[in-house]
Amino acid sequence: MFARSTTIMGNPEAIDPGIAYVRDEVMPSLLTIEGCVGLSMLVDRDSGQCIVTTSWQSEEAMRSSDLHLRPMRERAGELLGGQPQVEEWEIAVMHRDHRSSEGSCCRVVWMRANQTDMHRGIDIYRMSLLPRIESMPGFCSASLMVNRELQRACATTTFDTREAMEAARDEAWAIREEGVRDAGVDVLDVAEYELCLAHLRVPELV
Repeated sequence: MFARSTTIMGNPEAIDPGIAYVRDEVMPSLLTIEGCVGLSMLVDRDSGQCIVTTSWQSEEAMRSSDLHLRPMRERAGELLGGQPQVEEWEIAVMHRDHRSSEGSCCRVVWMRANQTDMHRGIDIYRMSLLPRIESMPGFCSASLMVNRELQRACATTTFDTREAMEAARDEAWAIREEGVRDAGVDVLDVAEYELCLAHLRVPELV
């Protein structure tokens, strides 16, 4: 399974029109494309940052969809008031305890491998970190996406509520620090978002 993420640093006042555009126009069109599995959207209403992620059955399907989706990305950028930045990923791990609901929030961690075997990093996340992550109160789901060529990774943990996500910050920080040390990766950024569209529909990959 593969994913394409589009990040837009937009105008906070344009968040709701942006969500409506992705929900009402982008998603219905997207789901008609062969090989598309689904879509999710994260937003930070304070900063205006939005991340739209689409999931695909194969790398070929993801790549062949680009021309079709480019005008919609540009339109989303116009509505939100920011320039779309696109990244492509392999979905290495996906685990759900249960489906998300209204009010769910996500913590996203971006990492760069420091001359580390990506397979080893994925195994550390799957076998060592994930069991501890899913034991946190309010845990909903977790995923790990990687770009082997660029040696980048993106880990997302979804919680039932913002309160649960905030309450788990210290424990999540401790788990992350241990994983970073064991896997030999650098943390590039950590951010928290509202999960406003949750239709990624990726099957369990553990």
